[in-house]
Amino acid sequence: MIDAIRDFLKLESAAGILLAVAAALAMVVANSPLSAYYDLLIDLPVAIRVGPLEVAKPLLLWINDGLMAVFFFLVGLELKRELLEGELAKLRVALLPAAGAVGGMLVPAAIYAWINWGDPVAIQGWAIPAATDIAFALGILALLGKRVPVALKVFLVSLAIIDDLGAIVIIAVFYTSDLSLEALLVALACLPLLFFLNRRGVCELAPYLLIGLVMWVSVLKSGVHATLAGVVLALFIPIRNPQRPDHSPLREVEHDLHTAVAFGILPVFAFANSGISFAGAGLDYLLHPVPLGIAAGLFLGKQVGVFLFSWIAVRAGIADLPAGVRWPHLYGVALLCGVGFTMSLFIGSLAFEQTDANLLFDERLGIIGGSILSGVAGYLVLQATLSRNPQEDRRAAG
Repeated sequence: MIDAIRDFLKLESAAGILLAVAAALAMVVANSPLSAYYDLLIDLPVAIRVGPLEVAKPLLLWINDGLMAVFFFLVGLELKRELLEGELAKLRVALLPAAGAVGGMLVPAAIYAWINWGDPVAIQGWAIPAATDIAFALGILALLGKRVPVALKVFLVSLAIIDDLGAIVIIAVFYTSDLSLEALLVALACLPLLFFLNRRGVCELAPYLLIGLVMWVSVLKSGVHATLAGVVLALFIPIRNPQRPDHSPLREVEHDLHTAVAFGILPVFAFANSGISFAGAGLDYLLHPVPLGIAAGLFLGKQVGVFLFSWIAVRAGIADLPAGVRWPHLYGVALLCGVGFTMSLFIGSLAFEQTDANLLFDERLGIIGGSILSGVAGYLVLQATLSRNPQEDRRAAG
């Protein structure tokens, strides 16, 4: 179990570095003579047609609606495992990261809304700073090596998973366009079939994926964001094999997907969504309410929300500070939670894709600026507060 956790953390840390490289490469290309080719690539029309059924989108939306559905499928698998067998299955242990996650969503959203209040278009981006990027955050945490208590890493992972769940709910409720009842009924009809497979103990992945594909297309056509189909599908994957007690279909699929998602899907997403052109950019872009609200929400809102709500939970006696973790450590992690990148970019694309206003530049600028500030500040705080000898921290916390 410990070896599996270590492998997971190593994978996420490496993915964070690759994400940063992909994002930086996109910005370099977007500000070079190759920028026209970058735009042609992400706007490349791609269509799949079977009889009267056609799915036609530019490449960027295939990445955001298609590849990211696989990412959300993995998030759903992680969420189900944590709720049934992981740290989130223990109520008192789960309450601290749950409290931090709630604060880390509410306060950044409130800050953004306060700055952009009165603008009916800009206010649609209120949820952008409410997300945490686990890959980047763990990558920064890994730079501190063995000085980081395992309990602090578990807290960050648990908080990020709950944060992702909150983002899923936000997308489903607030970023859904006009609904097609016919397509939605087809998607809903897939649920009893998936339930039947699960109750019969079917552990082969192929039937689930086939029904999941039908559900994804239906959700895509319904107006609900298609990535939610990945989360729903994950909840039906069996965690135990009745024929082989030592085999977990869910854990096997989760393990197999991690490499593809961490080293393939997320870097591709980052490259496709981070190509900001700085041509003609000035101070007015930095001070625009949209990037200002996002950056303030990520940097200020996340640290205040995560730390304050965690402190209240401990002081109220409903949660405990993890073993070997002190308040300065928790504050450092609260700062790291302001690294929003992947999920923030994703929510930003949903928030403004239906508007005529060209706010995507503003959105990405705020995300990158707020994430960099949060990452650097979090690293410096943890660098200053973590002991060179982890045993000293355990004695101090005890």
